[in-house]
Amino acid sequence: MKQSFPSLSPSALRNPVGTHVQVGKGLVAGALASAVEIEAETIQVFVGNPRGWAHSAGDPRVDAAFREATAARGMRVFVHAPYLVNLGSPTPATYEKSVAVLAHNLRRAAEIGAEGVVVHTGSFVDPTGSTERHASAMRQVRDGLLPLLEALGDEDAPWLLLEPTAGQGRSLCAGVEDLVPYLAAVDDHPRAGICLDTCHVFAAGAPLDDEGGATATVDRIIEIGGPGRLRLVHANDSMDVRGAFKDRHQRIGEGHIGTGAFSELFAHPGLEGVPFILETPGSRDAGNTDIPLLKKLREQAHG
Repeated sequence: MKQSFPSLSPSALRNPVGTHVQVGKGLVAGALASAVEIEAETIQVFVGNPRGWAHSAGDPRVDAAFREATAARGMRVFVHAPYLVNLGSPTPATYEKSVAVLAHNLRRAAEIGAEGVVVHTGSFVDPTGSTERHASAMRQVRDGLLPLLEALGDEDAPWLLLEPTAGQGRSLCAGVEDLVPYLAAVDDHPRAGICLDTCHVFAAGAPLDDEGGATATVDRIIEIGGPGRLRLVHANDSMDVRGAFKDRHQRIGEGHIGTGAFSELFAHPGLEGVPFILETPGSRDAGNTDIPLLKKLREQAHG
């Protein structure tokens, strides 16, 4: 029997709020059913093992059912690439597998109707911080990503969403200013979008805990990338203080960022239409308060 779900409220469309859900029993019976239970308006999923290289094949019938059900609800869908992906890796096998699995994730995203694939911007993995190794890693980023971006083709294809990291290790792109050379490495390709992870950018030094800090951060990202390139927000508070270079997510309002930054993000005109997806502890569990809290902040920002 075909599963049906109620439609979303039109008032949610300016900044739909949701979380990363587990696929479990499948895209419809697992991911979508869980999203409906917790009243998520947008979701992020893995289309395979997040800590492995295997290319999980989809079921065309399930893919079609998921596309139809999410489209009927107005639910926007995103895919997160596996954590192992590192286009800056000095290990040839890791680099080659990263390119291949990212290509696979982009294909699967198109098949399930997702509008973007989030990928971490990677590390050059050199304890010495060698400038030569960094330059080599950036060439790898260019060589790996440009063909994938060029292959995306028409406007209906999913975006590749670059997610700066928290600055741990030898990050290729952590702070906002690192987006300048990273985007330049892919010729500022029009299908290269940005995913702003609030915990990551805060860990890398962005003053989200200051009044006006979140607004200024988004202003600068838009100045660097241009209008329309910032296409997703990973809404996460931080267990650690600003500039700690630690990627440890906390529930909204219970960390060092605080709720004020999220209010500013909802109010920012440059973020109109951009979904907010949680990756906080327990955010996909029934009874978690993060989704209702973000919805409340959104409502307050727009009266």
